[in-house]
Amino acid sequence: MYTERTAVGLDVHARSTMAWALDGATGEVFTERLVPATTEILAWLRRLPGPVAVAYEAGPTGFGLARALEEAQIRCVLVAPSKMERPAGDRVKTDRRDAERLAKLLRLDELPAVRVPTIDQEGARDLTRARDDVRADLMRARHRLSKLLLRQGIVYCGGKAWTEAHHRWLTGHHFEHLGLRVAYDEALEAVLALEARRDRLDAAIAELAAQPAWAPVVARLACLCGISTLTAFGLAVEIGDWHRFTGATIGAYLGLVPTEDSSGPTRRQGSITKTGNTHARRLLVEAAWHHRRPYGHPSVALRARLDQVPAPVRQRAEQGNRRLHQRWAVLDGRRKRSTIAVVAVAREMSGWCWSLATMDP
Repeated sequence: MYTERTAVGLDVHARSTMAWALDGATGEVFTERLVPATTEILAWLRRLPGPVAVAYEAGPTGFGLARALEEAQIRCVLVAPSKMERPAGDRVKTDRRDAERLAKLLRLDELPAVRVPTIDQEGARDLTRARDDVRADLMRARHRLSKLLLRQGIVYCGGKAWTEAHHRWLTGHHFEHLGLRVAYDEALEAVLALEARRDRLDAAIAELAAQPAWAPVVARLACLCGISTLTAFGLAVEIGDWHRFTGATIGAYLGLVPTEDSSGPTRRQGSITKTGNTHARRLLVEAAWHHRRPYGHPSVALRARLDQVPAPVRQRAEQGNRRLHQRWAVLDGRRKRSTIAVVAVAREMSGWCWSLATMDP
């Protein structure tokens, strides 16, 4: 509930910050273009009639300003830009108008806020996203290397690719032409370097996931098929506080619910919204593919993870694994495309993840 005297809207950019403030007692308006230095912004806010409340949109500048305002005991609302409504007839957009709009909506308590993670949570999230970036880079580097060999008519037929045997086969190639030899050596070196980076990040993630702040949630999430320690830690750091949601609302947060354009008696649904956390959504969709196979014989690794959790957690996880496979079977029986079915399973899987993550230890 808004109780402060002065409402401030900030339009924050990398090299400038536009501030617009409204004194609710006198109606006086204050505007200023500031440099994006936290100290200068705080100094300007302290000159305003207090108490002060601030709102600005979340973006690439991070959460440093929000944490500084909280430390200075100034209430800050970090706004979700994707949920900000704009009138259809509003065709003029400037920094000043954006800041003014934020301040006025702040006074009305009509701003959709996002959660500000702690420094530890943000650091863990940056680690998992760095690993995701390396995964994508490694995939591209492998494609470049394999296609370079394919252009020379060389194809690996000795089994599964990117195993130790495949690596020995790759290092055994030598080309006489200087240009081809240098290009191949550079492409192979890029693959090996990225694999080393991936392994270092995996080791760091495993070490961090074992810490008390993350270990209980990671252990419970890893009881579901398709969710290893790496995926469980990624979901834990991306979601953060699981108690913000329910089993019915977490799917909407992850963008796994269908879009809808209904009016009157007509109901029209389309593809999923794809809003919210992209990284967590990708992890769930990848994990959902593992539930297409029957759960009757869990893997050795999954059985080991199940043995490490209490009996109520193990019982609920096994119930979820059976339910998710049953969901796959029903969708396959209805001849749904697998790409559509896996999203439906991922949506239900998000609810089971929430159920496990919020269980009492």
